[in-house]
Amino acid sequence: MIPISVRFEPRERLSRWTNVWVPFFAIVLALVIAGIVLAVSGHNPITTYQQIIEAAFTQPGAFTQTLVSTTPLLYTGLAASIAFRMRIWNIGAEGQLYLGSIAAAGVGLYLQNLPAPVVVIAMMAGGAVAGSLWAAIPGALRAYLNTNEILTSLFLNYIADYLMYYLIFDSTSFWRDLTSPAARVFPQGKFLPASGNWPALSIGSVTVPLGLILAIVLAGLLWGMIRGTRYGFEMRVMGDAPRAAKHAGMNIRRKILSIMLLSGAVAGLGGASQVGDFRHVLDPRGLEQAQFGYTGIVVAALARYNPISAVVAALGIGVLTNAGLALQGPNFPIGLTGTMEGILLFCVLGSEIFVRYRLRIGRTSGPVAPRRAEAAPGPARTAAEIASTERRELAS
Repeated sequence: MIPISVRFEPRERLSRWTNVWVPFFAIVLALVIAGIVLAVSGHNPITTYQQIIEAAFTQPGAFTQTLVSTTPLLYTGLAASIAFRMRIWNIGAEGQLYLGSIAAAGVGLYLQNLPAPVVVIAMMAGGAVAGSLWAAIPGALRAYLNTNEILTSLFLNYIADYLMYYLIFDSTSFWRDLTSPAARVFPQGKFLPASGNWPALSIGSVTVPLGLILAIVLAGLLWGMIRGTRYGFEMRVMGDAPRAAKHAGMNIRRKILSIMLLSGAVAGLGGASQVGDFRHVLDPRGLEQAQFGYTGIVVAALARYNPISAVVAALGIGVLTNAGLALQGPNFPIGLTGTMEGILLFCVLGSEIFVRYRLRIGRTSGPVAPRRAEAAPGPARTAAEIASTERRELAS
């Protein structure tokens, strides 16, 4: 039997093409595995993929709906990417998006008599500020008390969720509608006036939300900040070599807090977009069921914490989400769409090892005897001790 050695070797140089072809083949592998799952579950893979393309792109209004699904995922994906790039595990984008929605809805209702551009800008600012302040809580606890930000940011998601429900279902707050006949039957929020509805860009039959345009611009700005500014350089150093950053005199605590503020602001802006672009009302049930913040973590992982790649990853998840809703029925459960998303995530993340390492497979000339660990010669070894050691090695 010919012995074969299989090993991974670190790549001395990481070419740009490696970052392209490895994810490409990972996506192809994911499509093959997902096709096998579809076939086993009684669905024709080719027909299903055709239906996904039609439901996401070619049917009337399909691409517009795909962009609607993409918009919040891009915001939460960017929020997670910024924090994760510095190894700050902000799991609270869900709650920060909730707070952004609450603030944007309140600002839009309060300033309803002002011109529409003023109201829209104020809603954006309100959502960003609310999200950043909510993220500042786990950020400050991590920076100054070394508290695990995964737990604190996660717990704050539930608090933000209960706060939304309280404002609409369990109180007579400013956000709740107390006048319309429908609200007397079932509690609901006040709908924004026309001045609070964000405009959209129409390109032929496709409608592009203002929030999506803003998110794409924001992705470019964040990428430029990370790659071309001193702040971004320090951020990368702290993420890749925290000890080196500390020895270089970088203010770790201030950087952690500022990154959490920035991440929360992006997620809060996504919440403002939900109110201004799509729902036009504070909708606790709808926001809770969508789970945008948690799906944004998947987007960030697929994008490898790169803001530009997050645009592509968010669009991909948006396609699956929109197509899954269109395909959902008695013969195509929504869980099958989640399975396909999981396969895609597993393959793309698993391919990371081939980005950093090269697989070597070859024959070995023969069985390799294990090398005996040699004791480091000490400064005080005598001739008798050396002779005794050699006798024991010969005897063994």
